[in-house]
Amino acid sequence: MLVIRPITEADLPALMQCAEESGHGFTSLPVNEEILSNRIAHSVESFAKQVTKPGPEGYLMVAEDTETGEIAGTTAIEAAVGLDTPFYTYHLSTVVHSSRRLNVHNVVKTLTLGNDYTGVSELCTLFLRPQWREGLNGRLLSKCRFMMLAEHPERFDKTIIAEMRGVSDDEGHSPFWEWLKEHFFSIDFTLADYLTGIGKKGFIADLMPKLPIYVNLLSPEAQAVIGEVHEKTRPALRLLEKEGFSCKGYVDIFDAGPTVECDVRHIESVRHSQRLTVAIGEVVDGGDCILSNTSFENFRAVVGKVALQSEKQVAVMSAEMAEALQVQAGDQVRLIEQ
Repeated sequence: MLVIRPITEADLPALMQCAEESGHGFTSLPVNEEILSNRIAHSVESFAKQVTKPGPEGYLMVAEDTETGEIAGTTAIEAAVGLDTPFYTYHLSTVVHSSRRLNVHNVVKTLTLGNDYTGVSELCTLFLRPQWREGLNGRLLSKCRFMMLAEHPERFDKTIIAEMRGVSDDEGHSPFWEWLKEHFFSIDFTLADYLTGIGKKGFIADLMPKLPIYVNLLSPEAQAVIGEVHEKTRPALRLLEKEGFSCKGYVDIFDAGPTVECDVRHIESVRHSQRLTVAIGEVVDGGDCILSNTSFENFRAVVGKVALQSEKQVAVMSAEMAEALQVQAGDQVRLIEQ
């Protein structure tokens, strides 16, 4: 069984392993022990902090295999992005150039650099190691965050976003970045992505074009990947789309991958999650459910078979599941059926 829990300092070697396995374009997992150690420390502090409104807190979690003790993956939520360092995006919009006298009417797309998402909450750092990519493990790693949003709304903004990894190859070459590099940056995509991941974003303000970029001036290869996702990211995007997330024209400034967003009140798993009372016993005719306890500092989430007694508002679960969630009979859990 996988259990989602807040990360601890002892998880640093496992987080480094996830960073190494995640590959190019995974900005929030740089292969840098100092940066990841600092991020763990920030998360530990954030989980222990008393919060009434979202601020610069970052909540980093890991999925632990209860049988082996191995870390299977990681997932996170940033409470409010762009408060400490700028959060840049490109917005894809339409401009019309028209002249009645010349009978000319041209519709063109532009990319405009901005910080429109400053202060919103971000789902990020979702990575599941290959050997655990089966069953409902991926759903658990993604949807456990919706349980947290539903149970502790005071800690998060009403707008939730997720940056999707854009198109790049195995060597880390991004068609979109190749065009930017040629004209403005002169550094490789992997280096730009790494610098952003470790928080050194000053080069963006120094070198990024200040005026809107006309899309039709980009190379055909760069134009083709705007708003497209990396092949390994497609399952994550499909899951978020089923939850109600959509792209409003915002894309990443390096690989042009889409940023999707949703009002927290409209996220399907938030809307349909329910609080039930724990009963421990034999699970007969149980269905698959994702469950979390109601604690924040000691947050736990699992997926497995649960028998629902809707008329009694009771969730019957195994003793093993109750132990993983750190709950006892009579306690409350939050649940979403799968």
